[in-house]
Amino acid sequence: MNLDQALYTFIEESRELLAEMEDSLLRMHTEAQSPDAIHAIFRAAHTIKGSAGLFGLDSVVAFTHVAESLLDEVRNGYVALTEPLVQLLLACCDHMYALINAIEQKDSQEGSQLQAQGVALMQALQSHSSSRQHAAATDASATAATTPEAPRQDWHIAVRFGPTVLQNGMDPLAFVRHLFSLGEVLHTELLSEDIPLLPELDAEQCYLGFVLHLRSSASQQELEEVFEFVRDDCNLCVTPLMEAAGNIEESSACATMPPGVQCTPSAACATREPEGQAAGACPAVPSASAAGFSVSASKPRAAELHSVRVDAQKLEQLINLVGELIIASAGATEVARRLRQTEMLEANATLTALVEQVRDQALQLRMVKIGGTFNKFQRVVHDVSRELGKDIVLQVSGEDTELDKTVVERIGDPLTHLVRNAIDHGIEPAEVRLARGKPAQGTVRLNAYHESGYIVIEISDDGGGLDRERILAKGLERGLIEPGRQLSDREIYALIFEPGFSTAAQVTNLSGRGVGMDVVRSNITALRGTVELDSQPGLGTKVQVRLPLTLAIINGFQVRVGQSVFVIPLEMVDECVEYTGSQSHNYIDLRGSVLPFVSLREHFAIDGPASARPNIVVIKLGNQRFGLLVDDLLGEAQTVIKPLSRLFSHAQGISGSSILGNGRVALILDIPVLHNQLLLGSKPPADNSMHLAQ
Repeated sequence: MNLDQALYTFIEESRELLAEMEDSLLRMHTEAQSPDAIHAIFRAAHTIKGSAGLFGLDSVVAFTHVAESLLDEVRNGYVALTEPLVQLLLACCDHMYALINAIEQKDSQEGSQLQAQGVALMQALQSHSSSRQHAAATDASATAATTPEAPRQDWHIAVRFGPTVLQNGMDPLAFVRHLFSLGEVLHTELLSEDIPLLPELDAEQCYLGFVLHLRSSASQQELEEVFEFVRDDCNLCVTPLMEAAGNIEESSACATMPPGVQCTPSAACATREPEGQAAGACPAVPSASAAGFSVSASKPRAAELHSVRVDAQKLEQLINLVGELIIASAGATEVARRLRQTEMLEANATLTALVEQVRDQALQLRMVKIGGTFNKFQRVVHDVSRELGKDIVLQVSGEDTELDKTVVERIGDPLTHLVRNAIDHGIEPAEVRLARGKPAQGTVRLNAYHESGYIVIEISDDGGGLDRERILAKGLERGLIEPGRQLSDREIYALIFEPGFSTAAQVTNLSGRGVGMDVVRSNITALRGTVELDSQPGLGTKVQVRLPLTLAIINGFQVRVGQSVFVIPLEMVDECVEYTGSQSHNYIDLRGSVLPFVSLREHFAIDGPASARPNIVVIKLGNQRFGLLVDDLLGEAQTVIKPLSRLFSHAQGISGSSILGNGRVALILDIPVLHNQLLLGSKPPADNSMHLAQ
């Protein structure tokens, strides 16, 4: 994406503001309408409009201005925030999202289509506003009681831009033009004394400043927000212009104050009132060019003390470099062990420990809270429940649980389908719920928590539950199970994830085509995760999705079978025991409990003599335990996950690869697939051979 950095910041911040606006609107259904929430909605629209004006995004400004005007009437109590108006404002949020996306993609054709679509929304917004005016016109008392326009005030605005403003993609004149839209400009002055002689002039640097006297009903905060994108790259002074203010030269002196200092009424210039100088005027100080512009001298805002925006591509490159560092470190360790030099081994051990710390910190940078994803489903539940004529509320917990940003981005679609499925299939109509002694309002719950190096996401509902017999009958009809075979409830419910499987009596916009649940499982499996169903008739259904915390680097446990090396995610390894049983059956007695196991040699058809002392690696997957029969245990090692080649697309039970310190390739085991293989009791394909890894 080749966007100017400032425009990219505007796009990201606009999306965040729209998300806050949408969240506040959705809360209007479940919470009492508070002035603070309504004001937050107005402020979001106002900030987007103001920022869009700086970039000359007229389509965004025009549409947002209409929405902002109506929200201002809502905020002042002229218009009631009714259910139809909330729905309209949510549609406006969607339209503004689309406008922002078109700007990001630089799609002028789509932008033109969106402008045409926005006309209908603006007319609907204006109809709500005009209804108040019509009522006031027909009621004399209401007309007399109409609140007058907010009082206008004269402001003194002085700004000197830093040298790098142009290099950062900002146009100083855009800020001045935007100020013209906020009121009546009484006076303008160009500060050009810092422009050097032509031989010394750098065309990429800015030497200008401006002084304006503005008569406006805007507040000081609103005027300062105009310069939000250059706040740390300019000297800014916004103060009231008093009637007794001195001449223009005296009042414009604040634009030449020391670099990086922001002049406000609370600053020294607002309190110093020497004889002959009017209250509110700023004292004359040396010019910015004399002192030299320095961004570091400015006082950072509170938000910037805690976070900084980083381009996702740069972060991805950092993770890749850390992965290469881990591989190089493993190679150095291998050389040190082979040479058996004590000093080199000690130095390498220190290096390895530091690499592990760098790895952990780098991965932590990509960890984000899942709450942002969860909150998006408030809108899904709101829209789908109304489409189906149901009253459903979404309850969210565990929103502070963190996982890799890449996982968050790729889990959104599967979770959306599961939530929609719970609304459509799980929650009964209100009359059915009342007849069963349930509250008319149904509940869908989203929960997330960490468990054994994984994140578990649960989607549950308090609906009617799954019809076990109907699913079983459909499975028999489609030949998915053999007649007479005894299946557990979990195995029967797992049939829902088969391609084309559906028990819906009729096809609707949301269900009945048998497309979706198989895609959900495929997408989750592609993330090295698992999905399980549990249901209780009449009480509801719970879907449990288990995902790895990261897809980049993991702690692994290496094992050997023949000449092949495999890696098991360390969090799944419960213990290791020596295997002394017979290979005529695939289970052992582990301290009085039966432990089934999978022989990796048989599963991958690996040739060569077996080990004289094989081992069982006991795996813990959720609440299940099973074993993997291997020839040798190689120990723990950091594992950089690499994608598989197409040559291994036929190999079941492999989720990725990794490069060892000696340069050989190790294959990462897909534990959920191996576990399912054990449960189904079927043989792997005949071509499931690992001869390519030899």
